[in-house]
Amino acid sequence: MLLALLLSVPLLFALLTFLSGDRYAKFVSLIGGSATLVATVFVALALKQNGVNPIVFTREWVANPLITFNLTLDGLALALVALTAILIPIIIATTFDKTLDNAKSFYSLVLLMEFGLLGVFLAGDGFLYYIFWELALIPIYFIALLWGDNQDKVFRQRAIFKFFIYTLAGSLFMLLAFIYLYQTAGGFTTEKLYGLNLSLNEQSLIFWAMFLAFAIKIPVFPFPTWQPDTYKEAPSAGTMLLAGIMLKMGLYSLLRWLLPVVPAGVEFWTPYIMVLAVIGVIYGSIIAFKQDDLKKLLAYSSFAHVGLITAGIFTLTREGFQGATAQMFAHGLNVVGLFFAAHIIYQRTGTLSIAQLGGIRHVAPKFATAFMIVVLASVALPTTNAFIGEFLLLYSLFEYNTYLSIVAGLTIIMGAVYMLRMYQYVMLGETNERTAGFEDLNTRELTIFAILIIGIFAMGVYPKPFMQLVQPSLETILSYSMR
Repeated sequence: MLLALLLSVPLLFALLTFLSGDRYAKFVSLIGGSATLVATVFVALALKQNGVNPIVFTREWVANPLITFNLTLDGLALALVALTAILIPIIIATTFDKTLDNAKSFYSLVLLMEFGLLGVFLAGDGFLYYIFWELALIPIYFIALLWGDNQDKVFRQRAIFKFFIYTLAGSLFMLLAFIYLYQTAGGFTTEKLYGLNLSLNEQSLIFWAMFLAFAIKIPVFPFPTWQPDTYKEAPSAGTMLLAGIMLKMGLYSLLRWLLPVVPAGVEFWTPYIMVLAVIGVIYGSIIAFKQDDLKKLLAYSSFAHVGLITAGIFTLTREGFQGATAQMFAHGLNVVGLFFAAHIIYQRTGTLSIAQLGGIRHVAPKFATAFMIVVLASVALPTTNAFIGEFLLLYSLFEYNTYLSIVAGLTIIMGAVYMLRMYQYVMLGETNERTAGFEDLNTRELTIFAILIIGIFAMGVYPKPFMQLVQPSLETILSYSMR
């Protein structure tokens, strides 16, 4: 029952936010996001009391075909639920400096998206999972389309429509895979789908049908074409939702739904996926070097990071799974911090062009310090949250293939170069007419950065509790993946 209550909180507050009107919508939505976070804490305590056993809420839903309303919470799901619950109030709070048209619709859509995201991470039935997967797409589509920062509405509409079609098309292939699996298993639950006796040809077809949906969402090379323009055109809050949480849907789904269901297909196609993932790491880093637009640079940086996470997952090792999960959580915090910094820069200067900025450190030392910490975390400086995950990912790649690990390891050097170079051009040097009047962080902005920075160092200095949380789930997935 706790899981059903957790899932209902953002849905209830989405309705309340819409009914509250434009004047109070942001406050009601912030209360709703905070209430979901509190509910997540209670669910986490319940899972701790349950030991290694997951919490399951299941009810009969549809008799024929057999579909159950199955919600399952284990350590892996809790990690992503917690990330969502932490980031949603932060993302809502970042918008308080903007006057939004039709604010009640904007904030209710944010909470509706949280409802969809939580459903994806909690679903233990494949059909229910597919419903939440599609549901999470609808709010972000309208958020990006209607409240985008770019005044060129035609270009924005094209970019967001491309994103929508890409993800929707991939989802249809996934649905076909679930329908085929149902014909064999007689149900959609993980208990029925894990451990199926399927031929290699069957597993290969299912592998690609599901992997395409996940690869587009992550995205994996060569599917990043929707990402930079969508990140740029979406409002800052929408970009944070996409990069901080939504792309984790694809990474999480690789672990939860792909590897344990078609292990032979995964084993057969892994060498090809590894090459694509590592190409993505290098491609994203090289393109990031050439970007003058700050949001596009961060988009390609994110693409490089998730390429490394994908490669770690497909090593099919304990270290790879651990590193991927830790990096998913760390990336969520860091990328929201980076895009929040970009939001502040745009609000104060009216531009995201790196070439038009400079000298902000002289007039905004608090912002310069906070931004530097988040930048250093994004390049995996020791004692920050991304270090342990990146170390485990590279270690697992080294065990898998030395040459691939060397190539993928270049992301550490390349990432440090383009991120620190960006920081140098934006924050150092002399001020200009755009940056001379740059205001330092106010109390709200300082609080948001403080929360993110506490998370960065807490996980970086002491990652053991997080690793203990996800380990039992990862061991179960690994056992099915190695059949």
